[in-house]
Amino acid sequence: MQSPPPPPPPHAPRFAWAGRNFRIQTAATVISGLGNAGAPIATAFAILEGGGSTADVGYVTAARLLPTVLLLVLGGALADRLPRHHIMVAANLFSALAQAALAVLVLTGEAELWQLLLLSAGGGAGYAFYSPAAGGMILESVAPEHAARAFSVFRMGLNGAQIGGAALGGALTAAIGPGWVLAVDAGCFLVAAALRFFLETQPLTTARGGGMLRDLREGWQEFASRRWLWVIVLQFSVLVACVSAVEAVYGPIVAKQHLGGARAWGLAMAAYGIGLVSTGLLMVRWHPRRILLVGNWGVFLFGVPALALAVAAPLPVLAVAMFLSGAGVTVFGVNWMIALQQEIPAEAFSRVAAYDELGSLSLAPLGTALAGPAADALGLSGALWACAAISLVLSAAVLLEPQVRRLSRRTPAAPAAQSGGAAEPVAPADAHR
Repeated sequence: MQSPPPPPPPHAPRFAWAGRNFRIQTAATVISGLGNAGAPIATAFAILEGGGSTADVGYVTAARLLPTVLLLVLGGALADRLPRHHIMVAANLFSALAQAALAVLVLTGEAELWQLLLLSAGGGAGYAFYSPAAGGMILESVAPEHAARAFSVFRMGLNGAQIGGAALGGALTAAIGPGWVLAVDAGCFLVAAALRFFLETQPLTTARGGGMLRDLREGWQEFASRRWLWVIVLQFSVLVACVSAVEAVYGPIVAKQHLGGARAWGLAMAAYGIGLVSTGLLMVRWHPRRILLVGNWGVFLFGVPALALAVAAPLPVLAVAMFLSGAGVTVFGVNWMIALQQEIPAEAFSRVAAYDELGSLSLAPLGTALAGPAADALGLSGALWACAAISLVLSAAVLLEPQVRRLSRRTPAAPAAQSGGAAEPVAPADAHR
């Protein structure tokens, strides 16, 4: 008599791969992201309502970006040496203090331009130490075979906060003023710091001798030896400058002149967030083989909002443009994180991530600082057309690099490439060509 088939194995929970650290870090990122999404809107309109100019908005944005650029590499080196959750908690507390002070100044009506510049710089310094540590923590928190799913889910949480935070920030800025939005951002940083205090980190498996300069030199060698990596970072150094000028300076100005103000720009940013999240759902299941080639197709969408703003498109058209841009950011971002996770040694990840972000943000302070003068010289519409054209040209130019076109996804069981070159059949000499 034939024995009955064995019972099917019990189904594992849907998020069984997501460990404690991943859940805590994602929750903390969502909370801080809610405040961060509304804070730039509040800051821009605080300046404009106080009689500031387009150039003033650009200067304050540049003041936040400049210390980020200057301190990122130091933050990456520390994150590869010290417990990453300690660095994130300290950075969150520092950012909370800076935003709280900014909120008090705006609420009391005593904010002067030099104070806005100084406190914005403080927030940028906090981010410079937080960001490299955060990237390394996500890398540590999941097994390699779940990396694509983890990065997609993490970005959906972050981007979902972008939707709610931007819409709420725009509405609150219009209803009760920008100072309260900045106060909420400070509170979100405090809650995120409290959550991250409970993260657990493993001790470093590789003891490194030498000092900080040696760490930085080794991180640079890891970065510079991968041509696909620094080519895309060069692309983003100019691209991020253009996108920052559009989102932080030109967008609020066009919204104020043609769309009704902060509420409309908040809704546009929320549409951007919907594009981020909805595409994150796609990326959970879609695992393209040519990770950088597919990722760069998303970069072509980055300039679409500039086109819509250049022609003073109505809010529904602008919302579609922002949605498409958000979708492109997620397509690129998930594939980029997979490439870094696959190709960069874990013990050097934070330093390489810091060089990545340093290069990508290096021209952003200049871009936002020059946004006002560029609008004066070219006209607001002309400056927006220039940003859109630059984005399109850069997206096409980076595809001329063979490693960008050829770098392929590997299965976790495959041996890691030492050079960071393409995983599909490519002559070893080509990897560093």
